Amino acid sequence: MNDKTKESASKGFVAEIVETLGIVFQALLIAIVFQVFFFQPFFIPTASMQSSLMIGDYVLASKYSYGYGKYSIPYVSLPFNGRLLERQPKRGDIAVFKPVGQKDAYIKRVVGLPGDKLQVIDGILNINGSALIREKTGTTIDKDSVGRTVEVTQYRETIPSGISYTIQEISDNQYLDNTAVYNVPAGHYFMMGDNRDRSGDSRILSSVGFVPASNLIGKAQFRFFSITDNISPWKIWLWPNNVRLDRMFQSVYQ
Repeated sequence: MNDKTKESASKGFVAEIVETLGIVFQALLIAIVFQVFFFQPFFIPTASMQSSLMIGDYVLASKYSYGYGKYSIPYVSLPFNGRLLERQPKRGDIAVFKPVGQKDAYIKRVVGLPGDKLQVIDGILNINGSALIREKTGTTIDKDSVGRTVEVTQYRETIPSGISYTIQEISDNQYLDNTAVYNVPAGHYFMMGDNRDRSGDSRILSSVGFVPASNLIGKAQFRFFSITDNISPWKIWLWPNNVRLDRMFQSVYQ
């Protein structure tokens, strides 16, 4: 191979590298834009929203549903507290957010809006002085992220707008089944897990408490993947016995 041929081959190799890097950059840019403005994926690692969201579910949260705030860019906190194109969450939404002073994103159901008064009495959620309707639907065994199991009673809870969803209770005399009255401040929301006795949520003011509108990330919309026992989705050889096909490609509000 003469010098001109070597030089030509070298230039061709460099051009291929540059082209490949350009394609990778474009793909990353598209992925970032998609996650900032449209949908961001989230993994469910705990039992707090079972059975609506099971450990090992992967969901997409719409970023445009509540507008854009300081946590709209993944892994980044922007230096402002407002929201662009702000829309108020509705009671019954499943929202992704960051509690004040915490690094991890949480996913819970919105049960309290600004100005609401909430209280749990004997396991039943009361909103503005009225107890929510709760109808027993059966019992099941609930398993948490470290494999601890407990029998729970399932109920269909209905909020004033008529929306209903399944909640779970170990009993009606657990730690957070009787609370003081919570007065939701302006510009804040009150979140609770559907697995009521296995959820750390707004009832615990010292760790989650009232959630500022600026800390909302998005509204959970769809399950796109689901696998048992926190198994990594990259372990494809474990899929046949562990992927939950019946939970994939569904709205989280079914």
